[in-house]
Amino acid sequence: MSRTSKALPPRVLATETPEQAAANKQARAQRDAQIRGVSSIHEMREAIKQASRALPTIDAVPRVKALTAAQFRERAAPGLPFLIDGVVNRWPLAAQPQSLLRERHGDMPVRARVGDYINTAFAADRAMRDMSMAAYLDLAERTEGLPPYLGNLELKALNSMCHWPTYFDKMGPARFWIGPAGTLTPLHCDYDDNIFAQIWGSKRIFLAPPHHDAFLYVKEASAMLFGSPFNPEAPDYERYPLARQATLIEVLVRPGDMLYVPAGWYHQVHALTFSLSSNRWARGVPFVLREPS
Repeated sequence: MSRTSKALPPRVLATETPEQAAANKQARAQRDAQIRGVSSIHEMREAIKQASRALPTIDAVPRVKALTAAQFRERAAPGLPFLIDGVVNRWPLAAQPQSLLRERHGDMPVRARVGDYINTAFAADRAMRDMSMAAYLDLAERTEGLPPYLGNLELKALNSMCHWPTYFDKMGPARFWIGPAGTLTPLHCDYDDNIFAQIWGSKRIFLAPPHHDAFLYVKEASAMLFGSPFNPEAPDYERYPLARQATLIEVLVRPGDMLYVPAGWYHQVHALTFSLSSNRWARGVPFVLREPS
């Protein structure tokens, strides 16, 4: 097993006055705008939703063969999701067995989402627990009900076995998502373009276009992240009647699939089997807002 990983820093929940919170929120939004080369995150969000209103309605996510960077950008420009074949299945990590996690990376420090992390998904104080990869796998095996989840983690040892295409001019670090059947990330949107790689296992993903936030009772978690309490797999239309008007597209991602999720698209992700996924967010102007070259 690897002995090179450093321990995760402790979780510290800072207390802020309302004035400090407002100032920090504004500073983060300004920093986010600068990183992405836009004047305002709010204006970027509104422009994405406006562009979304002009998109054709789709009821399925199309599948395409492996693309060059130029082909990807041309395909992504309209702002619609699609699946890509022939990329992830070539990665060395895709050929590894699940036992790799315990046998080679069992002492890797990880931070697990525990308890009811679905209803607290967008809260700053959701329950997390630091442990080793082996301890996480043991916990996941013995947990009844909602299993613990390793989500949104930078795991460089695993990423060294991934060969990401250069679809974006600038990308954030690879993030990894690991867990057994039943792990779930509830409906939400990020305002960055996103490529999502399904390495092991299968997941069911529901997608909704950006402007359908009006039907999804969304709340702001940050300037770049909005969450919805509506569950498309168990729809409660009495509690959320407007959700009947939302277009929700179901897509099954299988081992070797790569899914492009355009900025602002809502998505819910549910593992159907033990699953290893990874994603990277672009750091730039979303494709749908770029001027044609």
